[in-house]
Amino acid sequence: MTEQTDAQEQQATERRVRVVLVDDHRMFRAGVQAEIGRTEETGVEVVGEAADVDQAVTVITATRPEVVLLDVHLPGGGGVEVLRRCAGLMAGEHPVRFLALSVSDAAEDVIGVIRGGARGYVTKTITGSDLVDSIFRVQDGDAVFSPRLAGFVLDAFASTDAPPVDEDLDRLTQREREVLRLIARGYAYKEIAKQLFISVKTVESHVSAVLRKLQLSNRHELTRWATARRLV
Repeated sequence: MTEQTDAQEQQATERRVRVVLVDDHRMFRAGVQAEIGRTEETGVEVVGEAADVDQAVTVITATRPEVVLLDVHLPGGGGVEVLRRCAGLMAGEHPVRFLALSVSDAAEDVIGVIRGGARGYVTKTITGSDLVDSIFRVQDGDAVFSPRLAGFVLDAFASTDAPPVDEDLDRLTQREREVLRLIARGYAYKEIAKQLFISVKTVESHVSAVLRKLQLSNRHELTRWATARRLV
Protein backbone atom coordinates (compact mmCIF):
# COMPACT_ATOMS: atom_id res chain seq x y z
CA MET A 1 0.00 0.00 0.00
CA THR A 2 2.86 2.39 0.85
CA GLU A 3 4.56 1.70 -2.48
CA GLN A 4 1.29 2.41 -4.33
CA THR A 5 0.80 5.69 -2.46
CA ASP A 6 4.39 6.74 -3.17
CA ALA A 7 3.89 5.95 -6.86
CA GLN A 8 0.72 8.06 -6.98
CA GLU A 9 2.47 11.00 -5.30
CA GLN A 10 5.40 10.71 -7.71
CA GLN A 11 3.03 10.67 -10.68
CA ALA A 12 1.22 13.76 -9.35
CA THR A 13 4.43 15.74 -8.88
CA GLU A 14 5.64 14.86 -12.38
CA ARG A 15 2.71 16.80 -13.84
CA ARG A 16 2.00 20.48 -13.37
CA VAL A 17 -1.13 22.52 -13.92
CA ARG A 18 -1.47 26.29 -13.48
CA VAL A 19 -4.74 27.31 -11.86
CA VAL A 20 -6.63 30.53 -11.09
CA LEU A 21 -9.17 30.59 -8.23
CA VAL A 22 -12.28 32.73 -8.74
CA ASP A 23 -14.56 33.04 -5.72
CA ASP A 24 -15.92 36.04 -3.84
CA HIS A 25 -15.22 34.53 -0.41
CA ARG A 26 -11.60 35.17 0.65
CA MET A 27 -11.67 32.50 3.36
CA PHE A 28 -12.84 29.89 0.87
CA ARG A 29 -10.08 30.83 -1.59
CA ALA A 30 -7.55 30.55 1.22
CA GLY A 31 -8.89 27.11 2.14
CA VAL A 32 -8.71 25.83 -1.43
CA GLN A 33 -5.23 27.28 -1.82
CA ALA A 34 -4.09 25.48 1.34
CA GLU A 35 -5.71 22.22 0.23
CA ILE A 36 -4.57 21.97 -3.39
CA GLY A 37 -1.78 24.54 -3.70
CA ARG A 38 1.00 22.40 -2.24
CA THR A 39 2.59 22.16 -5.67
CA GLU A 40 5.27 19.60 -4.85
CA GLU A 41 2.61 17.22 -3.53
CA THR A 42 -0.37 17.93 -5.78
CA GLY A 43 1.17 19.27 -9.00
CA VAL A 44 -1.21 22.27 -8.80
CA GLU A 45 0.27 25.77 -8.94
CA VAL A 46 -2.17 28.53 -8.02
CA VAL A 47 -1.04 31.50 -10.14
CA GLY A 48 -3.83 33.95 -9.33
CA GLU A 49 -7.04 34.69 -7.46
CA ALA A 50 -10.06 36.89 -8.10
CA ALA A 51 -13.18 37.91 -6.17
CA ASP A 52 -15.42 39.34 -8.91
CA VAL A 53 -15.97 39.30 -12.65
CA ASP A 54 -13.67 42.19 -13.57
CA GLN A 55 -10.83 40.86 -11.43
CA ALA A 56 -11.31 37.39 -12.87
CA VAL A 57 -11.09 38.53 -16.48
CA THR A 58 -7.99 40.62 -15.71
CA VAL A 59 -6.17 37.84 -13.84
CA ILE A 60 -7.10 35.10 -16.31
CA THR A 61 -6.04 37.20 -19.29
CA ALA A 62 -2.74 38.11 -17.61
CA THR A 63 -1.78 34.63 -16.39
CA ARG A 64 -3.30 32.36 -19.06
CA PRO A 65 -3.72 29.36 -16.69
CA GLU A 66 -4.56 25.88 -17.92
CA VAL A 67 -7.59 25.65 -15.59
CA VAL A 68 -9.82 28.19 -13.84
CA LEU A 69 -11.84 27.17 -10.77
CA LEU A 70 -14.90 29.33 -11.19
CA ASP A 71 -17.67 30.10 -8.73
CA VAL A 72 -21.12 30.51 -10.28
CA HIS A 73 -22.33 33.48 -8.23
CA LEU A 74 -19.97 36.46 -8.38
CA PRO A 75 -20.30 40.24 -8.13
CA GLY A 76 -20.43 41.80 -11.57
CA GLY A 77 -22.47 39.22 -13.48
CA GLY A 78 -21.56 35.76 -12.20
CA GLY A 79 -19.55 32.91 -13.65
CA VAL A 80 -21.45 33.02 -16.94
CA GLU A 81 -20.23 36.58 -17.52
CA VAL A 82 -16.63 35.53 -16.89
CA LEU A 83 -17.06 32.76 -19.45
CA ARG A 84 -18.57 35.18 -21.96
CA ARG A 85 -15.74 37.68 -21.60
CA CYS A 86 -13.07 34.97 -21.74
CA ALA A 87 -14.58 33.15 -24.72
CA GLY A 88 -11.59 33.89 -26.91
CA LEU A 89 -9.21 32.27 -24.42
CA MET A 90 -11.02 28.92 -24.63
CA ALA A 91 -9.91 28.36 -28.22
CA GLY A 92 -6.54 27.87 -29.82
CA GLU A 93 -3.56 25.62 -29.26
CA HIS A 94 -3.35 26.30 -25.52
CA PRO A 95 -6.92 26.87 -24.33
CA VAL A 96 -7.90 28.05 -20.88
CA ARG A 97 -10.40 25.54 -19.48
CA PHE A 98 -12.99 26.27 -16.82
CA LEU A 99 -14.23 24.05 -14.00
CA ALA A 100 -17.17 25.42 -12.01
CA LEU A 101 -16.75 25.02 -8.24
CA SER A 102 -19.85 26.14 -6.39
CA VAL A 103 -22.04 25.52 -3.38
CA SER A 104 -25.04 25.52 -5.71
CA ASP A 105 -26.32 22.31 -7.23
CA ALA A 106 -29.28 23.96 -8.99
CA ALA A 107 -29.93 22.67 -12.49
CA GLU A 108 -30.13 26.17 -13.99
CA ASP A 109 -26.67 27.05 -12.59
CA VAL A 110 -25.11 23.84 -13.91
CA ILE A 111 -26.65 24.16 -17.37
CA GLY A 112 -25.85 27.88 -17.58
CA VAL A 113 -22.11 27.55 -17.11
CA ILE A 114 -21.85 24.44 -19.29
CA ARG A 115 -23.62 26.27 -22.12
CA GLY A 116 -21.18 29.11 -21.46
CA GLY A 117 -18.20 26.86 -22.12
CA ALA A 118 -17.18 25.32 -18.77
CA ARG A 119 -15.79 21.78 -19.00
CA GLY A 120 -17.35 20.60 -15.76
CA TYR A 121 -19.12 21.42 -12.53
CA VAL A 122 -18.32 20.19 -9.02
CA THR A 123 -19.79 21.25 -5.69
CA LYS A 124 -17.86 22.56 -2.72
CA THR A 125 -18.43 19.33 -0.83
CA ILE A 126 -15.73 17.73 -3.00
CA THR A 127 -12.61 16.47 -1.24
CA GLY A 128 -9.22 18.02 -1.90
CA SER A 129 -7.86 14.92 -3.61
CA ASP A 130 -10.93 14.61 -5.84
CA LEU A 131 -10.67 18.30 -6.74
CA VAL A 132 -7.04 17.87 -7.76
CA ASP A 133 -8.02 14.87 -9.88
CA SER A 134 -10.86 16.88 -11.47
CA ILE A 135 -8.49 19.73 -12.31
CA PHE A 136 -6.10 17.43 -14.14
CA ARG A 137 -8.96 15.74 -15.99
CA VAL A 138 -10.29 19.11 -17.16
CA GLN A 139 -6.78 20.08 -18.24
CA ASP A 140 -6.79 16.92 -20.38
CA GLY A 141 -10.10 17.98 -21.98
CA ASP A 142 -12.42 15.66 -20.06
CA ALA A 143 -15.84 16.68 -18.77
CA VAL A 144 -16.13 16.39 -14.97
CA PHE A 145 -19.25 16.51 -12.79
CA SER A 146 -20.19 15.82 -9.20
CA PRO A 147 -22.59 12.88 -8.79
CA ARG A 148 -26.09 13.54 -10.23
CA LEU A 149 -25.14 16.90 -11.79
CA ALA A 150 -24.25 15.27 -15.12
CA GLY A 151 -27.89 14.21 -15.35
CA PHE A 152 -28.98 17.85 -15.52
CA VAL A 153 -26.78 18.43 -18.55
CA LEU A 154 -27.83 15.22 -20.28
CA ASP A 155 -31.49 16.02 -19.72
CA ALA A 156 -31.06 19.59 -20.99
CA PHE A 157 -29.36 18.55 -24.21
CA ALA A 158 -31.55 15.50 -24.74
CA SER A 159 -34.68 17.62 -24.55
CA THR A 160 -34.07 18.97 -28.03
CA ASP A 161 -33.55 17.10 -31.27
CA ALA A 162 -29.99 16.81 -32.48
CA PRO A 163 -29.30 19.75 -34.80
CA PRO A 164 -28.89 18.91 -38.47
CA VAL A 165 -25.61 19.56 -40.24
CA ASP A 166 -25.38 23.30 -40.88
CA GLU A 167 -23.79 23.75 -44.29
CA ASP A 168 -23.52 27.52 -43.83
CA LEU A 169 -21.62 27.16 -40.57
CA ASP A 170 -19.39 24.48 -42.09
CA ARG A 171 -18.17 27.05 -44.63
CA LEU A 172 -16.47 29.03 -41.86
CA THR A 173 -13.00 28.34 -40.53
CA GLN A 174 -12.49 27.79 -36.80
CA ARG A 175 -11.12 31.32 -36.38
CA GLU A 176 -14.04 32.80 -38.31
CA ARG A 177 -16.43 30.98 -35.97
CA GLU A 178 -14.62 32.41 -32.95
CA VAL A 179 -14.93 35.93 -34.36
CA LEU A 180 -18.57 35.29 -35.27
CA ARG A 181 -19.45 34.30 -31.69
CA LEU A 182 -17.73 37.32 -30.20
CA ILE A 183 -19.34 39.71 -32.67
CA ALA A 184 -22.74 38.19 -31.86
CA ARG A 185 -22.06 38.71 -28.14
CA GLY A 186 -21.58 42.42 -28.72
CA TYR A 187 -17.80 42.68 -28.65
CA ALA A 188 -16.14 45.61 -30.44
CA TYR A 189 -13.38 44.87 -32.95
CA LYS A 190 -10.69 46.07 -30.52
CA GLU A 191 -12.05 43.77 -27.79
CA ILE A 192 -12.06 40.79 -30.17
CA ALA A 193 -8.50 41.56 -31.24
CA LYS A 194 -7.41 41.59 -27.59
CA GLN A 195 -9.29 38.39 -26.75
CA LEU A 196 -7.90 36.44 -29.71
CA PHE A 197 -4.44 38.04 -29.74
CA ILE A 198 -4.79 39.25 -33.33
CA SER A 199 -4.83 42.70 -34.92
CA VAL A 200 -7.95 44.79 -35.47
CA LYS A 201 -7.29 44.62 -39.21
CA THR A 202 -7.31 40.82 -39.03
CA VAL A 203 -10.62 40.93 -37.15
CA GLU A 204 -12.07 43.14 -39.88
CA SER A 205 -10.88 40.68 -42.53
CA HIS A 206 -12.50 37.76 -40.70
CA VAL A 207 -15.79 39.65 -40.31
CA SER A 208 -15.82 40.51 -44.02
CA ALA A 209 -15.20 36.84 -44.88
CA VAL A 210 -18.00 35.69 -42.57
CA LEU A 211 -20.48 38.20 -44.01
CA ARG A 212 -19.54 37.17 -47.54
CA LYS A 213 -19.79 33.44 -46.90
CA LEU A 214 -23.11 33.74 -45.08
CA GLN A 215 -24.46 36.34 -47.55
CA LEU A 216 -25.24 38.83 -44.78
CA SER A 217 -25.01 42.60 -44.94
CA ASN A 218 -23.95 43.77 -41.47
CA ARG A 219 -23.15 42.70 -37.92
CA HIS A 220 -26.79 43.09 -36.83
CA GLU A 221 -27.88 40.45 -39.35
CA LEU A 222 -24.91 38.35 -38.25
CA THR A 223 -26.01 38.56 -34.62
CA ARG A 224 -29.55 37.46 -35.50
CA TRP A 225 -28.14 34.59 -37.58
CA ALA A 226 -25.92 33.39 -34.72
CA THR A 227 -28.68 33.76 -32.12
CA ALA A 228 -31.08 31.70 -34.21
CA ARG A 229 -28.52 28.89 -34.22
CA ARG A 230 -27.80 29.21 -30.48
CA LEU A 231 -24.18 30.08 -31.12
CA VAL A 232 -24.19 33.01 -28.70
